[in-house]
Amino acid sequence: MKLIITAGVALAALCSTSAVAAGPEDSDRRTPAEVAADKEREILVEGRRDQAIAGTKTETPLIQVPQPITAIPDDVYLAQGAINIADTVRYAAGVNSDAYGRDTRVDSFTIRGVDALQFRDGMRDIFSYYASITSDPYNFSRVEVVRGPASVLFGQGSIGGIVNLVSKTPLFTNSADLNLVYGSYDRKEVLADINGVVSDTLAARIVTRVRDADTYVDHVPDDRVMVAPSVTWRPSLQTDVTLLGLYQKDQTGSTANFLPIIGTLRDNPGNPRLPRYLFIGKPGYDRYDGRLLQGSGIITHRFTNDLKLSLKARYIDSDLDYFTHYPDSYSNPTDPYISGSAGRRIGLYAGSSVARLNVFSTDNNVQWRFQTGAAVEHTLLAGVDYSWNRVRKSDNYDYQVIDLYDIDYASIVEPPLLKPFTRDTQKQLGLYVQDQIRLWDRVSVVLGARRDRVRTASLNTTTGVTSRATDTATTFRAGIIGEVGAGLSPFFSYTESFQPVAGQTTAGTPFRPQTGRQFETGVKWQPDRATLVTVTGFDIKERNRPVPDPTNPLGQIQAGELTTQGFELEATRTLPGNYDLSLAYGFNDVDGDTGGIGYLSRHTASAWGTKTIEGDWATLRLGAGVRYLGQQVSGNSAWTIVTPARTMVDALVELERDRWRIRVNATNLLDNRAYASCLARGDCFVSAPRNVMLSLGYQL
Repeated sequence: MKLIITAGVALAALCSTSAVAAGPEDSDRRTPAEVAADKEREILVEGRRDQAIAGTKTETPLIQVPQPITAIPDDVYLAQGAINIADTVRYAAGVNSDAYGRDTRVDSFTIRGVDALQFRDGMRDIFSYYASITSDPYNFSRVEVVRGPASVLFGQGSIGGIVNLVSKTPLFTNSADLNLVYGSYDRKEVLADINGVVSDTLAARIVTRVRDADTYVDHVPDDRVMVAPSVTWRPSLQTDVTLLGLYQKDQTGSTANFLPIIGTLRDNPGNPRLPRYLFIGKPGYDRYDGRLLQGSGIITHRFTNDLKLSLKARYIDSDLDYFTHYPDSYSNPTDPYISGSAGRRIGLYAGSSVARLNVFSTDNNVQWRFQTGAAVEHTLLAGVDYSWNRVRKSDNYDYQVIDLYDIDYASIVEPPLLKPFTRDTQKQLGLYVQDQIRLWDRVSVVLGARRDRVRTASLNTTTGVTSRATDTATTFRAGIIGEVGAGLSPFFSYTESFQPVAGQTTAGTPFRPQTGRQFETGVKWQPDRATLVTVTGFDIKERNRPVPDPTNPLGQIQAGELTTQGFELEATRTLPGNYDLSLAYGFNDVDGDTGGIGYLSRHTASAWGTKTIEGDWATLRLGAGVRYLGQQVSGNSAWTIVTPARTMVDALVELERDRWRIRVNATNLLDNRAYASCLARGDCFVSAPRNVMLSLGYQL
């Protein structure tokens, strides 16, 4: 892990990396080594263009895409102190990346008030809750945020948007990035990113992290071993074959302890406030330990400069043990303590879950560029993707009563692993087509359609009956953007979403797919290469959203319709004197059945600035950022809970000399121990306290 450095969201878009292959021109006059070196130089030049892949699956400048997209390169988010994937997008407009504070179990974020899905290299990465460990931000070259539906291209896309992780792959150059990190809560890390040229046609890379750390919650470690080797074979200028592997092992627990509102946000008469980071569990027993194996293959072949074939496939094997305890804040949220206990004794759930996850995904497409007139250019994309996933779980529970103000940890129960494994299987096949039409080199039109077929099967371990369901959907996309002068490009788009949901409701029926549609209009302004401003407004309608079951806190139901309206602003500017500034603001107004949660803030805002001072002896970079989340209202028939607004300040000091780099980074510098969210169902979550880290880096 490294720490805060340059730019925020829109600046990241300007710096985004693009995997654009060099063309074969003049190849007969260069050696393979020279060709490879030139290709890498061309990739770096493209990296300074404002491009991203996730919005269109093609190399398209952001100013030509009728949808807001943010591409955040690794040197930005790693330097900003990103410990997990959720941290990488915390300066993006319209994104709430810590709705439950820092969560060591999962990466969760909402985009435009809706839970967002996570993808890796264009294929869905996460299936089911608590069946896998979190991804490591050091293993990716950039993170792309697509705001709004992306189902036409990705199939399983949420209505609010997606987050796509782009894996680091080999480059045809020799380089190494080595780092030692020490930080708060005895965090000790060694990181390495080593890239090497094996031959004129073969390059290899290995990315590793070894971490030994505690957290701000007692008895919750944050240990990790991650090794990600990859190799690229380039037999010709037209063909790339890349193989990627991943081994990751985590030993951690839960920093989200589900503390009751009565005793935290609200007073518990006759008793003091509970410690905000109180550990409620059994030391040595509570854990979130997992092992993850992944293997991927990516093949790209250019038949001509205008015709390209792309093939991708990945297999995931995940084992996870999740043993936890949490208080019963749900049976009676307004008074969760046992009658006659003077507000001290409370029910305690004990859960022991063993999960096994297997996923196979593949995405294959053909891209053809052609013209239908002197002023009409087309980029036609047609593809097929397929995914299969199986989630098996053994969930075991127990219940007891404890004194929450004087916990006898030795007496806490451990549920035995007795329950048979449930089994949820899902298969999805999708066919998609997209045409990007460029008119007079000023106007871009995007048209797309997709057909999906999803089959699910869920085993009921009580009855032994497997329920099956088949769902189909056709989704569409249409948008237009055009430059009208002075760098202004207004746009309008209509998009639809279709998201299969694995698992069952509390009643045992399979979840129906979530569906939605969005209208969006806005303008992008890029008067020069140093400025990018995006202003957009949207109207979203979503159906079949899973929410907590009001009659069973351990289950879920599918609620009715949810409507979200809002607008967003992203702006970045490079100023004279080596100053960089970025601003982001998002407004969401959510209306509908949220299952009594409704905790989403209507206002999010952030600002990040850096100043670089170049000297004869070294280069000094200073940075500061502010993140604001407005108050959140959660209500049901029993009460209404308001979580106060919060503001976090981040800071950076970085010194570079020759190949050496020292960074000191602080997130939540003022140590604002605010509540991330308190929910009407009865529990509260706390934001992470101040975290300071020192990083010593060396680059070859």
